[in-house]
Amino acid sequence: MSDSRFPRSVFAVGTDPDPRFTLANERTFLAWIRTSLALIAGGVALEAFDVPLPGTLRAAVSVFMLIVAIILPVVAWGHWKQSERAMRENRPLPFSFGLPVLVAVIVVVAGALLVGEFLV
Repeated sequence: MSDSRFPRSVFAVGTDPDPRFTLANERTFLAWIRTSLALIAGGVALEAFDVPLPGTLRAAVSVFMLIVAIILPVVAWGHWKQSERAMRENRPLPFSFGLPVLVAVIVVVAGALLVGEFLV
């Protein structure tokens, strides 16, 4: 029996893990997507509302948030694939490099907004 599920690079190897683990992996992927949507909303809100920040700083932070929001789903997809494949091959789950990057992004954005408050 051939497995026609997408992506073949994941489902063509190993055996199906416990469905609870697969569903937990999907929920984690969706949490990353929600985070990306929140970054989009935050970036748009900075420009849409009258936030008391210097114009160039506000635009830079907004664009930065939007760029990260565009990249984040790609990172989430890669991590989902790595985790699903590891579970199928009965290997340890991989480390998510997206997490420290996201923490750094949040620190940079919060720092920029805090500094911007003192510049106004």
